[in-house]
Amino acid sequence: MKFFIATDHAGIEYKDFVIDLLKSKGIEVEDLGPYSKDRVDYPDYAKKCALAVAQNSGSYGILICGTGIGMSLAANKVKGIRAALCHDAYTAAMAKAHNNANILCFGQRVVGLGVVESIIDAFINTQFEGGRHETRVEKIMQIEKEEN
Repeated sequence: MKFFIATDHAGIEYKDFVIDLLKSKGIEVEDLGPYSKDRVDYPDYAKKCALAVAQNSGSYGILICGTGIGMSLAANKVKGIRAALCHDAYTAAMAKAHNNANILCFGQRVVGLGVVESIIDAFINTQFEGGRHETRVEKIMQIEKEEN
């Protein structure tokens, strides 16, 4: 399992915590930046992460900004991406189980580090259920094909 991670200036303080957490679980992580607290534009980093996930089959991404909203909106513009904004372990598990999410988004200004840990645990420990959900995910991906 491999994760790509990116943030903006409003999410950078959580990045090292998340990287260390994933590595402690034996998960490969690639840090896509930024590498300082200088102001950056979240769409640039969301795109960078989403493209990496789209180009590396079976990989996942984590995007962190102030709320997670902007990152999720931007990432979902990339073909093949299903980025989910999650605020707790339940939404993270459902994003993976029902929507086959491949990018996890959350906000540093919205969730505490303990919740972040539970969100990540739920996401990595949940499998896509397929079945009736497969048809729905296929319909989501069909919208993308029709619009491009």
